[in-house]
Amino acid sequence: MFEEATHLAHPYFASKHESEAIVRRECTVPWRIYRPGLVVGDSTTGEMDKIDGPYYFFKLIQHVRNVLPQWVPLLGIEGGRINLVPVDFVVAAFDHLAHAEGQDGKCFHLTDPSPLRLGEMLNLFARAAHAPQMKARVNAALLGMIPQGFVGTLLALTPVRRIRGLAVEQLGLPEDLLTFINYPTRFDSRKAQALLEPAGITVPPLESYAWRLWDYWERHLDPDLHIERSLRGRVADRVVLITGGSAGIGRATALRLAQAGAAVLIVARDQVKLSATQRDAEAQGLRLFTYKADIADGAQCASLIAAVQADHGGVDILINNAGHSIRRAIEHSYDRMHDFERLMRVNYFGAVQLTMGLLPAMVKRRAGHVISISSLGVPTSAPRFSAYVASKAALEAWTRCAAAEYLDQGVVFTIVNMPLVRTAMIAPTDAYDNAPTLSPDAAAEMIVKAIVQRPARVTTGFGNFATFVQEVAPKLGQIIRNTAYHMFPESAASKGEDRKCAEPSAEQLIVAQLLPGFHL
Repeated sequence: MFEEATHLAHPYFASKHESEAIVRRECTVPWRIYRPGLVVGDSTTGEMDKIDGPYYFFKLIQHVRNVLPQWVPLLGIEGGRINLVPVDFVVAAFDHLAHAEGQDGKCFHLTDPSPLRLGEMLNLFARAAHAPQMKARVNAALLGMIPQGFVGTLLALTPVRRIRGLAVEQLGLPEDLLTFINYPTRFDSRKAQALLEPAGITVPPLESYAWRLWDYWERHLDPDLHIERSLRGRVADRVVLITGGSAGIGRATALRLAQAGAAVLIVARDQVKLSATQRDAEAQGLRLFTYKADIADGAQCASLIAAVQADHGGVDILINNAGHSIRRAIEHSYDRMHDFERLMRVNYFGAVQLTMGLLPAMVKRRAGHVISISSLGVPTSAPRFSAYVASKAALEAWTRCAAAEYLDQGVVFTIVNMPLVRTAMIAPTDAYDNAPTLSPDAAAEMIVKAIVQRPARVTTGFGNFATFVQEVAPKLGQIIRNTAYHMFPESAASKGEDRKCAEPSAEQLIVAQLLPGFHL
């Protein structure tokens, strides 16, 4: 049906049609034409050398898997039939048909005679990724009932254009991918089948090798695999300031970024710890710039801002990591208002003052990134941490407001909901001795992800699930938190006692494992 293929608006299809026309019109030697469907990886190994076709959806599936448990049913979309063929089938078909007698001047469709619809295909890959599947699907053909004039007007609106652009950027989707969701074309491959099937050359069903395609992509083609190279691209020769940089998460992050070529400035109150971290860096052939300051003190924070601007002209990336935590039930805090005020000064006011002091230079350069280290306690509303969670929630709220105001001025804001990390901050609470926690190096990886990808938020799967429960079933969330509150005792440190709590029961250990990173 070559002559019927007219008015091909898409440049890829138009170029293919024109190349066929040249062969048909100009070629003076025997020729044969092959038209394969969307070619994917090898059906026996999954091997592929490029991201194309259905692979564009893999990052979306991965994002959904990281946000929701596999058993959560999703509402999705049903589209046209997507014709996929593995590369080993295409090669075998080429080889066989090229040697078949009497086939010169003919065209062959190397396609799947039983292609799957878009929704069926995506569910197969979701199953291979252990991601939630679309249990109910809306037919994309319904979108065709919407007047094109209305659609064009809607897509021309600035907010819609920006949202679409963000989705394309975050998921690595090509601009025109959505136009193929309801792909209408069916392919007749009976001529090719008649020659291939006697030789045992057939298209294997996608369900038999979808897992191999996913596995190869996640091991070899996933853009996140190149995060180290991307980190160097983000921070090399750039100024990064990390508060609370002399120990724990801040120290691990500082060393990691210095290794990637950043000019790292670390801020802390303790000069001894600052000097020790600086010596450790020098022993590794790295350089850190140290600043002694208590950001909870307004005057010291202002002096720090002036010193950094004088020494470095501002910073490119600010990591608000300094913080303090208190684990104490409200009933034991009636006369301890100073705890709430102290945490607000460190976790909120100090971070906000430092950020606002460095923002003007970022805006002037139209480039900057502010990372606010929050806590998994915010989405989980962890009991016994009311003072800490409230201060981090305030920082999150301020960061979200700032992100909206500065989005078009080149400054990006990211919130990191950090789970429990085994640092000196949680050492006084012996209830955490048997709780699952991150190492400082693993926590630094979350910050690296924030720097490389620059998302609005970085959190854990449990953090996403807690947010989901809070929105869908808030009362259930309260019951879970109340149960955990009564199951785990008050720490001896919060009562001013110098003793260890009793060994945890089997029930406590199970709950701790079921709530990874939760502030018990």
